[in-house]
Amino acid sequence: MSKYQIQKQAIVDAAQDLTKKGFLMATGGNLSLRIIGEKVFAVTPSDFDYMKMTADDICILDFELNQLEGDLKPSVEAAMHCAIYQVRPDVTAVVHTHQVYASALTLINKSIPGLFDEQTRFLGRSVDIIPYAPSGTGMLRDTIAKNVRNHNNAYLMKNHGALLFGTDLDRACHNVEILEKCSLAYLLTLCTEKKASKVPLAVREIAFAKLRKDQKRVESGQIAVGGE
Repeated sequence: MSKYQIQKQAIVDAAQDLTKKGFLMATGGNLSLRIIGEKVFAVTPSDFDYMKMTADDICILDFELNQLEGDLKPSVEAAMHCAIYQVRPDVTAVVHTHQVYASALTLINKSIPGLFDEQTRFLGRSVDIIPYAPSGTGMLRDTIAKNVRNHNNAYLMKNHGALLFGTDLDRACHNVEILEKCSLAYLLTLCTEKKASKVPLAVREIAFAKLRKDQKRVESGQIAVGGE
């Protein structure tokens, strides 16, 4: 049995749960989990049915993208996940989805301001748009790495989908749900053609400070995450 079996199974369980909830569709999207204490991460395989996936199907890669475990080809966006872990030491889990309402906002180039307390506490000050780059390319990897350094935990990828981060996989998956709630609420607000109200700046900054406190605990190694 793989020494990464716990992490592999955690990814399968998370992917299947997100599929049942409608956030992952067909074979779209991908998930990964940093292996704490190693320059290694686990990632879903390319073009594979989530509901048929088992722990043995999950790929283990190092930060040079050498495949250490798994017979299947890793996600075409594995390089993107790797780049995120390298520029964001506070991130332990990454979930990329094509969830509908968030994706709709990417088509009209609308970032989400700080609308709700829960949003600013767990997703960050805002949910920003990352410029378009073709899927599975070095251009996408570099664009993502350049635009995720502000310590937010949610981003909208123009004409593509969403990126969610977490200090653990459960948190990243919860953030998927928070983002979809915020996206739908904001889309409905835009339809009224009225200005959306935002949480007060002071409240936003207090919430974001709590988020950063969680992240810094991961950076400093004070908590064990990711199945360790």
